[in-house]
This record gives sequence, C-alpha cells and structure tokens, in this order.
Amino acid sequence: MSTAVSILYSLAVLFLLWAFYIYLGYRSKKRAWGNKVNEWFPEEKRKSFISVVGDRFDQSKQAEALSNKLIGANVPLLPSEYLGIHFLGFFILFILLGKFFKTSASINILISIGILIGAHFLMFYLRKNKYEERFNDQLSDICRLLGSAAKSGLTISQGIDLVSKEIPAPAGKEFKGISNQLKLGVPLEIALRSIQKRNKSRDFQLFISTILIQTKTGGNLAATLETMSNTLEDRKILNQTIKTMTSEQRYVSFIVPALPIFILLVMNNVVDGFTDPLWTLPGIIILILFLLGIIISFILIRKISDIKV
Repeated sequence: MSTAVSILYSLAVLFLLWAFYIYLGYRSKKRAWGNKVNEWFPEEKRKSFISVVGDRFDQSKQAEALSNKLIGANVPLLPSEYLGIHFLGFFILFILLGKFFKTSASINILISIGILIGAHFLMFYLRKNKYEERFNDQLSDICRLLGSAAKSGLTISQGIDLVSKEIPAPAGKEFKGISNQLKLGVPLEIALRSIQKRNKSRDFQLFISTILIQTKTGGNLAATLETMSNTLEDRKILNQTIKTMTSEQRYVSFIVPALPIFILLVMNNVVDGFTDPLWTLPGIIILILFLLGIIISFILIRKISDIKV
C-alpha cells in the first residue's frame, strides 16, 4: 500500500512540475507574441484635438487631390500640415504688413491672401513633376545597382530588394513597395506598372520596358542596364549644365515681379496715402494691368529658360 502511495505521490509531483513548466513556456510565448503585436500594430498615444482634426482631414476625400499634388511636387508634407503653414503665414504677413509698411487692415488682408494664393500656385507650377525629376535623377544609380546584381548572379527580385535598401527616397520607397509585392507573389510586370501613376516620364517608361523585355527574352540584362546607366548619367550632367547656364534668368524671373511690389510698399511707408489712388476705379484698372504684366513676364522668362533635353 505504501509503495502505491509513494508512486502516486511521485507522479503527482512530476505532473505538478510538468504543469508549472508548461505554464512558464505559455507565459514566455504570450509575452513574445505581445511584443510582436505591439511592434506590428503600435498603440496610438493620446493626441491633441488639433492632431485628431488634422488626421481626419488627411483621410478625407477633400484632401486626396491636395495630397496627390504634394506628392507630385515632392513636398514631404501632409495636407493638414500644408494648410496649417498657410494659416500661420497669413497671420505673419498680416502683422508684418501693418507694422513695417503701415497699410490698413483691409489692405493687409487682401495682400496677405493674394500672396498666399500666388505662392500656392507658384510652388506647384515651379515644382511641377518634381517627383518625376527626382526619381529620374536616381534612375542611373538604380540601373547600375541592378546591373551589378545581375552580374553577381542575383535574380531581378533580389536586385530590386537591394535597390530598395541602397537608394534613398523617393525611388527607394517605391522600390521597397515593389519588393514587398514580389515577395507576396505579384508578377513583376504588375508590380512595376503600379508606380506608373506617379511617374509617367519617358525615361521611366523606357526603364520598365527594358526590364520586362530582357526578363522575357533572356538577353544580357547586365550589359543593357550598364549602357542605360551611362546614357542617363550623361543626360543628368547635361541637365545640370543647362540649369547652371540658365540660373541667372531663373532668378530674374523672381526679382522682376517682386521688386515693383516691394518698391510700392516702401513708398507707401515713406509717403502717407501713396497707395490710396490705387483703390479708385482707374487705379484698380491700372493695378490689374500691372499684375497681369508681372504674371506674363514671369511666365515668359520661365519658358525661355526652360530647356528640355
């Protein structure tokens, strides 16, 4: 009897130790999974009322068009941040105009709104397709990396993954998305076509066509990419040379519109009521013609100095 009791007691102790071991393993796995979940889905910290409103606006349909414009202009700002800068700029301009140029409040409001609207359209006009230009400037380095990867015996998927790690934004970010799609089993052509909405330039179309044709026909991808890299590098040097030679004209396009407005505000500060005739009917007509002349001169100078290669 005592032997049976001893055996049962030993088994009970053994099962107790085994259960305790399983419990410790369960706690360790639970802690590890909790850390992974927090890493994948981090909890949002408490935000201010302004941040919450900004996040809701950024996710709305009204902000989608502005977000696409900011991406196309290669401006790293959210729509809410962009509008917040404009509101802050309005108050700063309103205070500066009243303090330094001693203009009335109504004129300050009109001038501040006019400057902000002009700055808005001017920025998107000057930085139009800036995302494509920045992306295309990186194409020569991308071709060189992919060519080196092909020479080393890496696959095109491994080469794209290498580009995503070595090339900075914006191309690095786009190729990281392509790499993630390829890892999920998306075909190469579909993955490459996914970024054509943001980059419709001729150079990028040629790059995609070269990659797809060489992968399908089995040609010498490394040699083709090396030749394309040299061609794109020569084109980039030529573009930089043209920008250097036309830099004076581009700066003049900014000085010509700004100088008359600055002189007008300075004279209004020196002579009381200098701008009062501008708010009569003949003055408004002259002011409109003056603004149209400034806009036309700016556009003409920019068109003359914009040389396409």
